[in-house]
Amino acid sequence: MKTLTIIFAGAVLLASCSGNKNAYDASGTFEAVETIVPAEASGTIENLRVEEGQILKQGDLVGYIDSVQLYLKKKQLEAQIKATGTKMPNITAQTQVYKQQLQVAQTRLDGALREQKRIQNLVKADAATTKQLDDISTEVDEAQKQLLVIQQQDAAQTSQLQTQTSGLRGDVLPMVVQIEQINDQLSKSRIINPIDGTVLVKYVEPNEMATAGKPLYKIADLSTIILRAYVTGDQFAKIKLNQKLTVLVDDGAGKYKSYEGIIEWISDKAEFTPKTIQTKDERANLVYAVKVRVKNDGYLKIGMYGEVKF
Repeated sequence: MKTLTIIFAGAVLLASCSGNKNAYDASGTFEAVETIVPAEASGTIENLRVEEGQILKQGDLVGYIDSVQLYLKKKQLEAQIKATGTKMPNITAQTQVYKQQLQVAQTRLDGALREQKRIQNLVKADAATTKQLDDISTEVDEAQKQLLVIQQQDAAQTSQLQTQTSGLRGDVLPMVVQIEQINDQLSKSRIINPIDGTVLVKYVEPNEMATAGKPLYKIADLSTIILRAYVTGDQFAKIKLNQKLTVLVDDGAGKYKSYEGIIEWISDKAEFTPKTIQTKDERANLVYAVKVRVKNDGYLKIGMYGEVKF
């Protein structure tokens, strides 16, 4: 009787092992889209409020890089622009004298024209001489010439002042562009977190030197996580995009935690089976990679092993 019991227990154990062997159709490891956040400016890292495992939101200000020299350079350029502005000529004020002379000359011409017309009428009535008409006509001509000269002087002075103003504005424009560049550099001195996620690795500490492009920390959104699994050629024809399936993860107590997953990517090229991956058919040399997105309850970690049941 005792012998039969031992045989029965052994059979159950073998069945259990066989069942576990076929409990999944594919396996792989979990991964996430990892983003390395670089410095966008050069200088001493004055502050960096980032720790590994910390959850950050997109747009969070997590630190800044020393920007004193940039700020001083900006103030210098602003002072230069202000100084150049004081050299700008006041065209209206500097041509005011010509405007006044034009008014006087126009008034004189208008009076001479009225007098010329009056004398013309008197000459027709034999009440004035032709000499009087010639004299007033000469005065009209002189007034017209004087008005023309003043107009030309006014136009020449205005043109000269406009050229001077244009030159000074040309000197200011490069400085304005430099200020815009500095403003951009100042904004990049502020370390802004680019995505929602969890900090995976912190590469630098405050008071270290940063250069543009130097990695500061690595972050990934772990609210959902991807299981990269591998299927054989026979299984490849049975799966499709957006297909729902079951993802199994060892809970550490000899049992499995079950998650719902969705296939979001299927490779169209076969590759050799990675050494760390087991397939249902151990004889398979070529497999196809698939990505299964799984909603993470906080238990799933990057690099953790998982299994897929179609």
